[in-house]
Amino acid sequence: MDPYPKPLRELISQLKRLPGIGEKTASRLALYILGEKGGLAVGLADALKKVKQCIRLCPVCFNITDKKLCAICQNASRDVSIICVVEDPSDVLALEATHSYNGLYHVLHGLISPINGIGPDNIKLPELIERAKKPSIKEVLIATNPSVEGESTSHYIHKVIRDAKLPVTVSRIAYGIPMGAELKYMDQITLSSALRYRRNIKDL
Repeated sequence: MDPYPKPLRELISQLKRLPGIGEKTASRLALYILGEKGGLAVGLADALKKVKQCIRLCPVCFNITDKKLCAICQNASRDVSIICVVEDPSDVLALEATHSYNGLYHVLHGLISPINGIGPDNIKLPELIERAKKPSIKEVLIATNPSVEGESTSHYIHKVIRDAKLPVTVSRIAYGIPMGAELKYMDQITLSSALRYRRNIKDL
C-alpha cells in the first residue's frame, strides 16, 4: 500500500523524471514543497509555465532565448568570424562562464549517434553548414564532449566542410588532464585526448 496520497505520489513521480533525482530525493522535495508556507508551490508552477510558454530557440544559433534573437547573437561586440559548436545550451553557459571566448555559438541539440538512430539531419548540423558558408565565417571551433558521439560529430563536421572546400578553419577544443589530478586515476579517453592534443612547452 502506497503511504502517499495520490496527488503527492504524482508530484514525486514527476520530480523523479529530472536528471539526478531518485526516489528519496524526489520524496524529500515533494514533502518540502507541500509543507513550505511561503508560496513556493505557486511560484514554482508559475515559473514552469512561463518557461514553457516564453523560452524558444534562437533562429540563428539555436541557443535558448525569450527574445527574437538570443543575447549573444544580438551582441555587436562579439567576434562574428568564429562559431563555437556545442551539444546543448548548458555548454554555452559553461563556456561563457570562463570569459575566454568572444565569438558566436551554434547549438546542435544532440550528437550523431547511429546506434540511437540519430543522424546529421536529426540535429542542427545542416543549419551549421549553411552558416559556415557565409563569407564572414573564418573558423568553426568544435566543442563537443570527448565521447564516441562527440568525436563522430566532430569528424563529420570537418569532413563536410572540407569536402565543400569552404575557406574555413575547423578546430577542436583541447582535452586533457585537469590540474591536481593523477594519471593513475584518469580514464582512457582523457589520457588519449591529453596525448593527442599535447603542446610544445615553449608555446605554453
